[in-house]
Amino acid sequence: MIIKSVELETVCGITSKLPENTKPEFAFAGKSNVGKSSLINALMNRKSFARISSQPGKTQTINFYNINDALYYVDLPGYGYAKVSLEVKAKWGKMIENYLHKSSMLRCVFLLIDIRHEPSENDKTMYDWVVHNGYHPIIIATKLDKIKRSQVQKALKVLRSGLGIGSDVTVIPFSAETKQGREEIWDLISESVNSLDNE
Repeated sequence: MIIKSVELETVCGITSKLPENTKPEFAFAGKSNVGKSSLINALMNRKSFARISSQPGKTQTINFYNINDALYYVDLPGYGYAKVSLEVKAKWGKMIENYLHKSSMLRCVFLLIDIRHEPSENDKTMYDWVVHNGYHPIIIATKLDKIKRSQVQKALKVLRSGLGIGSDVTVIPFSAETKQGREEIWDLISESVNSLDNE
């Protein structure tokens, strides 16, 4: 995918009304320190357009990035490590659920999970939540460069069994360092946009 233009078009907080976009949306969800901003930057072909924070849980809004004036990458608030009150976490949860429920242009949810660790309870809850809302999440196994090549298949097996998913669910290993997996994600997005154009 050739990225010609990128613009942070809309930022939605807890009380904001969601935009009524007319272009397909692709959402990215994941734990606070899973490398979501790094993935989005890689997919935008920009070094630091999506802010990468040393403080987990910094994304407290839903950010809509307009890509090529053809589609949106939607960055959802990270869950898990954020040092915030349970009340605020509950509001973020509501915000994400509201988005999954109400967006008429959401085409796909990418769920990011750190390949080095077994999926957490939060990861499992998020996966079930996305499925419950009628979507088939695509799993991005991040931080691929942090493990040895010989460990990859075993780590993917642990990830699949931890989420309780079969071989019918797409899992893409991804590295922000080497950009491995980026083409595959782009291809899935392009395919989805093209199938919409042909409808």
